[in-house]
Amino acid sequence: MLISIVLTVLVGLIYFYLQLPAINLHSAEFYSFIFILCVVYCGANLVVTGFRATNVKDYFKHLIKKCTIPVAAVVLLIAIAIVGSLAGSVFFRAKSYAKLLPFETGDFSAEVQEVTWEQIPMLDSHSANTLANKKMGELSDLVSQFEVDTNSAQINYQDRPVRATYLNYGDVIKWFKNRKEGIPAYLLIDMVTQEVTVCRTETGMKYSPSEIFNRNIYRYLRFCYPTKMFYDVNFEVDEDGTPYWCASVVNKTIGLFGGTDVVGAVLVNALTGEHEYYDMEEVPTWVDRVCSASLIMEQYDYYGLYQGGFWNSMLGQSGCTETTSGYNYIAMDDDVWVYTGVTSVGGDESNLGFMLVNQRTKEARYYPCAGANEEAGMRSAQGAVQQFSYTATFPILLNLGGEPTYFMALKDASQLVKMYAMVNVSQYQIVATGTTVEECQDNYAELMIKNGITQVAPEPEIETAEVRGNVAEIRSSVMDGDTWYFIRLENQAVYYLINGREYPLATILNVGDRVVITYEKGTGEMLNAISLER
Repeated sequence: MLISIVLTVLVGLIYFYLQLPAINLHSAEFYSFIFILCVVYCGANLVVTGFRATNVKDYFKHLIKKCTIPVAAVVLLIAIAIVGSLAGSVFFRAKSYAKLLPFETGDFSAEVQEVTWEQIPMLDSHSANTLANKKMGELSDLVSQFEVDTNSAQINYQDRPVRATYLNYGDVIKWFKNRKEGIPAYLLIDMVTQEVTVCRTETGMKYSPSEIFNRNIYRYLRFCYPTKMFYDVNFEVDEDGTPYWCASVVNKTIGLFGGTDVVGAVLVNALTGEHEYYDMEEVPTWVDRVCSASLIMEQYDYYGLYQGGFWNSMLGQSGCTETTSGYNYIAMDDDVWVYTGVTSVGGDESNLGFMLVNQRTKEARYYPCAGANEEAGMRSAQGAVQQFSYTATFPILLNLGGEPTYFMALKDASQLVKMYAMVNVSQYQIVATGTTVEECQDNYAELMIKNGITQVAPEPEIETAEVRGNVAEIRSSVMDGDTWYFIRLENQAVYYLINGREYPLATILNVGDRVVITYEKGTGEMLNAISLER
């Protein structure tokens, strides 16, 4: 028995070190872990005793005799898992699943801030990774030892939308050479200017996914928090430039295994390994990603499918909705919000509205807006430049002129950005393109006015005044192809500017002629005249 226990503990320690299961009854991995321990104990016990059964019946009798406790433990765990699964089944708890993501209905044009072309984030993950690798190639001291991680996360850093990515050790040999100093830098890619900043750290990042042993961030988290269930681990940077790992902590809120929901986060200083757990409402405001986008989509889909009950989701599907096939991010209120379209169950190409969810607080808003879904918007943009065979990136949702608008880059076969496109969500036949973001937005604004969606702003009222007197001095100058006249009256120091093409009288005036001039009120030595009479 002692030998069997020692072998079981040894195998258990190795398995725990490699697989990192949470010691938690709500974790399916925990049941697998216990089951493996029981099997190892029983197998070791039978091998050590050297028992040879003459038939199957004797074999099982001996097994039960020697392995009563582990067999009982397995049976008990199976019973707990079955009961817990039934207690969390959508068949019985459909309404509970529908309440996992509470949300409010909002006004898109009022709540989502309008942006100008200088504020539009233009980079998707693939383009950001390309820029990061290009920058990495310029750093001779880093490129030979480290690699840019293929995933970059959108965060807000010092009020700017950026993509943050970290470095990994090139291979085991390079890890062995550099492990003492750690990873010396991370990269920030500005999503508006596309500038890549190499942020070097004073002491090096000692904790990361590419570490092999105890400093591997996943293993470090498990050893520090053996009972917590982690859903996602994201790379974050605080406002002072210190790199952190943000691990989302989840719990099963329905039955034993159902209703996965984020309850908090563990922040680990990537330089020192200092860590602290925060409940959801206590997470620091500089953190941008606590709730995973995939989990948010899953929770809304539960609402869309089961808001009318389980049987309605299976039979009539009255009022059933679901998220569209993709999602993207919006920087708003110094947080990152994940957005996705909402469409009816059935797979048509139209949206009923949009969901915006704060990834730090899980605050959720639904914006009704009938129109094209993201894929239809992408096809509409590609159709506008079909002669070039460009492909569109997954769109960003923007508020332009109070209108929900898809913005996307158009890439060639080499994945280089060649143009930009804007597509009106409600009327996706309205498509504007341009070789620059500024040109694209100008073209989009013209199309909006042309189609009567927005009106030309009325000219502001101009305060005018009238002056009479004799011409004391008159000068002329050609500007933009027109001749402009500068007229000064007697006893005045001000010159009145008037266009000779619009007011031919100015071309024949002489010093001493008496005139009446209407002009725009203002200050300075020259004022704009808007009429001229004798």
